[in-house]
Amino acid sequence: MDNQFEWQEEFNLGVDIIDKEHQRLFKIIKKLFLFKETETDSQWVCQEGIKFFKGHAMKHFADEEKYMESIGYEGLEQHRRIHRNFRENTIPALEQELEQTNYSPDSVEHFLGVCAGWLIGHTLSEDLSITGRGVRKWEKLLPGEELTAMKKVLKQLMFDMFHLESQVISDVYSGEKFGNGVYYRLAYGTREDERRQEIILVFEEKLLVNTVGKVMGIQTNKLDSMLVHAARYTARQFVGRVMGYFPEMNGYELKEENLLSYEEFQEIFERETLQVSLLFNTGEGYFSYCVIAPHLLERGVGVPIEAENALAEIEKYLTERNEQEKEPLKPKILVVDDSATIRQGIKDLLGKEYEVAMADSGIAAIRTITLNKPDLVLLDYEMPVCDGRQTLAMLRSAKEFEDTPVIFLTGRGDPESVRSVMSLNPAGYLLKYLKPADIKKKIDAFFEKQKVE
Repeated sequence: MDNQFEWQEEFNLGVDIIDKEHQRLFKIIKKLFLFKETETDSQWVCQEGIKFFKGHAMKHFADEEKYMESIGYEGLEQHRRIHRNFRENTIPALEQELEQTNYSPDSVEHFLGVCAGWLIGHTLSEDLSITGRGVRKWEKLLPGEELTAMKKVLKQLMFDMFHLESQVISDVYSGEKFGNGVYYRLAYGTREDERRQEIILVFEEKLLVNTVGKVMGIQTNKLDSMLVHAARYTARQFVGRVMGYFPEMNGYELKEENLLSYEEFQEIFERETLQVSLLFNTGEGYFSYCVIAPHLLERGVGVPIEAENALAEIEKYLTERNEQEKEPLKPKILVVDDSATIRQGIKDLLGKEYEVAMADSGIAAIRTITLNKPDLVLLDYEMPVCDGRQTLAMLRSAKEFEDTPVIFLTGRGDPESVRSVMSLNPAGYLLKYLKPADIKKKIDAFFEKQKVE
């Protein structure tokens, strides 16, 4: 792997003492990357290199805090807390792992991935605020204004950290799948009481490759363990920075983190009420930022990632993803119906052989189709606000989706209803009162015919 991890001029803050130390830390990490790839039998050199990095990091923290104090920086205490957590929690846990595994290649890779991710996030977000180039804190906002403030903060941070101009696609994102995604959950709590909040970040895989991977100089189009480790810690910095802009989020500490499967992520959306659910297009891939009310996981979702199991959990996560990619791709079906019972019934009927997504309205269907084009849409005819005919008309008006196969699945079989949609070129018309086995047989026959054609 060709890891460059080069310092870029655009990373400079304009504060000489801080910029020089940032450059030095980048160089140390780069040398450790290169050493890991070229040397395999010198544990002592690796140990000394890591001690060197740690020593410079601690000096950098002290110098940075001294500078912030000299200019009366109002975020000094928050910055100190971030430094203290990395110094007293993150680094010791990584060092313990290195010792316990006798500096195994995996543990060295974990150390480098975490430190690289932390350094990227800290340099491109936390330290940016010292110079006043970041977004100012939003104070005393009314509930209706907080969502707008959150959008502005997220867009600004995506630009500050990765120079990406983000566009808000939806402020009511409801968990639709977009390409290969990475679903990362962070659970926060307070020391004083039982208040909790959950943050779920959804990254399109190519976005991580094109941002964190690009900064690290990773020449690959696939996730590997080092990139996942770096992305985790960059994401932590990102979320911490977002929370820092909102006074009501102060005092929360990270309690747990998980990598979720799409099914676990989807389950959350089906049973929880979200405070914030934003979807962005960054130009390099889609990104979603979700905030969920306290007491999210009464039953628990995913395995908590902690110092002692981080290597195993990341390896398991990547192995499962790789195994899924080896499996033949299932045809994608979108079920659109305002009845949750019908939606779930069709998913249960078809879920073993097809990848089934669900939408509860015509508008939600258009959004889902745009993000993750299905191979077939099963569309209810009678729905409030935007019925099946109107939904299909909107779909056919877009050139990109004019050929998307749509089969009406409805309780209306009268000739007038059938005639009214035939001009929109549906692929078929199924009645809901058919036996489930007969519905599945007709869906199977549709895809068999597609193979022949």
